[in-house]
Amino acid sequence: MSNQDHLDNQKKVLLQLVSMKMPFGKYKGRILCDLPEPYLVWFKQKGFPKGNLGVLLESMYEIKLNGLEGILKKLKQ
Repeated sequence: MSNQDHLDNQKKVLLQLVSMKMPFGKYKGRILCDLPEPYLVWFKQKGFPKGNLGVLLESMYEIKLNGLEGILKKLKQ
């Protein structure tokens, strides 16, 4: 994978975090970037779902854990 492909993939993930809604559970319908941190911590402890959703939730967990929510603000607008 080229560096440009990697950057394009990261951008795609960030765009999905600000547009995709949680498909199930307590926070069904909430945009992934708006999920509360304790919910993401629970997934971290129990295991993230398989597939793209799991990748997105784990990415959001890492973003919140490291205080990087600011990178999503411009995308969210």
